[in-house]
Amino acid sequence: MNKIDLASQAVDPDDTATTAGSVASTDSGTLFSGLPWADYVFIAGVLAIALPTFLFVATSTWSTEEGAYGPIILATGLWLLWHEWQGVRHLIKAPPAWHVAILLAIFIPIYLLARITQIVEIEGYAMYCVLLSAVYGLVGGRFMRAMFFPLLYLAFVFPPPDTVIYTLTLPLKMAITKTAIAFLQLFGMPIGGTGVTIQIGQYQLLVAAACSGLNSIVSLSALTLFYIYLMHKNERRHQFILLLFVLPVAIAANFFRVLILILLTYFAGEAVAQGFLHELAGMTMFILALLFIFLLDMGLTRMFARKAGRNDKDRLHG
Repeated sequence: MNKIDLASQAVDPDDTATTAGSVASTDSGTLFSGLPWADYVFIAGVLAIALPTFLFVATSTWSTEEGAYGPIILATGLWLLWHEWQGVRHLIKAPPAWHVAILLAIFIPIYLLARITQIVEIEGYAMYCVLLSAVYGLVGGRFMRAMFFPLLYLAFVFPPPDTVIYTLTLPLKMAITKTAIAFLQLFGMPIGGTGVTIQIGQYQLLVAAACSGLNSIVSLSALTLFYIYLMHKNERRHQFILLLFVLPVAIAANFFRVLILILLTYFAGEAVAQGFLHELAGMTMFILALLFIFLLDMGLTRMFARKAGRNDKDRLHG
């Protein structure tokens, strides 16, 4: 079988006095100014835990189509943390040490076990929980709650567990396969199939997990959330409508991607379908999905603006 991977405010002096060392210097406004030696030890510990895991994640998932969005999430997430820092730094207040000790006692053994067993998905999330626990020990719960979205957004850096991928992608793969076959049969093409296998002409194709839509759903959801947070932070109705479209847009993009790759295989051959055009099709469909979300946002913005304008006129004439 020829397998084709169809992947797709004011500062409270009491609060600032309780911070660990001088992590948030109120004079300079920078994160690491005037650090005592204890904070250097903390930074060294963070790097010792984070760098090996990030290197492992980068080589095992970021280099593949399934995790290619990871570096984008990491870069935009770190920028978002820095962007939001000044607005919430006055909330810093270190919690009791035993709170942090309990969290680290839970997550460090999980991280070490995942590190030993080389389970990339568990290791990534466990490492992130260890880092969040350490950061909580420096800045406290109020600060963490204020930075909830940037911290949640950064969790998208790590790939979903394989069991989750398999469970969620199987029905999507079967639905996309069945729909693609039925659609092309309308045009009289010699195509059929069962399950996630497609037979067209002399070629037999297998719809892989990457074409099921989950990868596009995860990455498109993350980038849409990032966009919403920046552009419509306090507009709940606008946020809800945009998020409703993420799932159908991602699945539709992957459906058209499968159609393109089936047609490439049939008319140009397997070598062409598995080559550069395979990756180009996935990238093109993802970009088009993002553009659709942006266009939808523009349409919603204009619609809500016109509605607000009519309401204002009605109030004036009323």
